[in-house]
Amino acid sequence: MIKRIIFATGNAGKIREIKEIMGDMNIPIISMKEAGIVSDIEENGTTYEENATIKAKAVAALAEEGDLVMADDSGLEIDYLNKEPGIYSARYLGEDTSYRIKNRNLIDRLSGVPDEKRTARFVCAIAAVLPDGKVLTTRGVIEGRIGYEEAGQGGFGYDPIFYVPELGKTTAELTEEEKNDVSHRGRALRAMKEELKGIENA
Repeated sequence: MIKRIIFATGNAGKIREIKEIMGDMNIPIISMKEAGIVSDIEENGTTYEENATIKAKAVAALAEEGDLVMADDSGLEIDYLNKEPGIYSARYLGEDTSYRIKNRNLIDRLSGVPDEKRTARFVCAIAAVLPDGKVLTTRGVIEGRIGYEEAGQGGFGYDPIFYVPELGKTTAELTEEEKNDVSHRGRALRAMKEELKGIENA
């Protein structure tokens, strides 16, 4: 029996997205902070899945019996820049550097690059450590391209520069509902929800 889901993040935006998508599982979803867990985790994996698993296992080691711990690792891959910043997206130009500076840097590095070569994607991997120690992972991807300027007030991180052609706007211009429908995290979370069906009351 899963008592609660702890998501290994301190990011309020992520927790909100997770509750929106997984709220119908009827299991309390809390952040590691709300669970009273403090852990300085070194993400030294070479893939999104490895990093998500490292985080989930570290928090699971400090969680209570019956807790399911989930963690995600996500990144922005820009084809023209050899898939940078990739798994280093959060640490790109330094962890404490504002995303306004990071976004400006990426736009500047793509100066003069035409639309068709500005292809990019957001990738998200989610790892879940079940109460019995079993690990599940899922992955979600959204394809798009890098815009020429920041646009939109919603979202966080690289959202203002990630343009989705079929929607005609950046992920920062989407409503929360629209974003949850198409985002890499939304897709990975829905895939994880499918994986967890049947386990929740086992």
